Amino acid sequence: MSDQNTAPYSSRRLGRVRIPHLHEMKARGEKWAMLTAYDMYTASVFESAGIPVLLVGDSAANNVFGHDSTLAVTVDEMLPLVRAVSRATERALVIADLPFGSYQGSPEQCFETAVRFMKEGGAHAVKIEGGIEMVPQVEKLVAAGIPVMAHIGFTPQAEHQLGGYRIQGKGADAQRLLDLSVAFERAGAFGLLIEMVPGDVASRITKAVSIPTVGIGAGCGCDAQVLVWQDMMGLRAGQLPRFVKQYADMRSVMTDAARAFVDDVVSGSFPGPEHTFQDTERQ
Repeated sequence: MSDQNTAPYSSRRLGRVRIPHLHEMKARGEKWAMLTAYDMYTASVFESAGIPVLLVGDSAANNVFGHDSTLAVTVDEMLPLVRAVSRATERALVIADLPFGSYQGSPEQCFETAVRFMKEGGAHAVKIEGGIEMVPQVEKLVAAGIPVMAHIGFTPQAEHQLGGYRIQGKGADAQRLLDLSVAFERAGAFGLLIEMVPGDVASRITKAVSIPTVGIGAGCGCDAQVLVWQDMMGLRAGQLPRFVKQYADMRSVMTDAARAFVDDVVSGSFPGPEHTFQDTERQ
């Protein structure tokens, strides 16, 4: 039987996951998984499955609201999603993405937005994208007691500036990402999300910092991995990014169920007697 202190966090009967737990897992070399969640049901299911950290990502723009990129989603659209996830969980650490335009203007703007996500959304931490120019924002939030995860590498909110979905940190640019990671750690970030970066570069970053790294398209050397749940569950149609592994085919399951429902309604087999109230029944 595994010792309580060495067993994977997902198998322990503990309370809420806290940031020190993530730091302890890194120190032990214990990897962990993170998924996006945007509603109460997925949040509850993923927590029950042992996912210790849930990200209410600005990827809701694509996966909830139907936009082509993350740029269009607003603070007012994100807040109800964060509330739903935080209310539905008892153990998972809930991280909320700050939407494009809600924090880049100044550390003060970033603070005001983050406070809304903590107070109105019930988030336990926030995530912001960007380069060295975001260090003052991180410092401001950390000084105010707001935990921050920094997102480096490919940052979707800057897709137009970056020229689309392109791998970052190649060649000489690797040192820039390494220096940036150290700068964010010094500023007080509790973790780094590394997106679409060569695996060897992400491994170097993971070894260079004492805070946990979460990879998405950054190889197996990170401390944790995150995927958008609709991608890994096979709900999304079309071509998927190379770094996505599908663990289910939920699109086919849901399509088959919907077709069966249509057939039952058209044939008259639903609702049946077992689904129908009778006037002789007691209330």
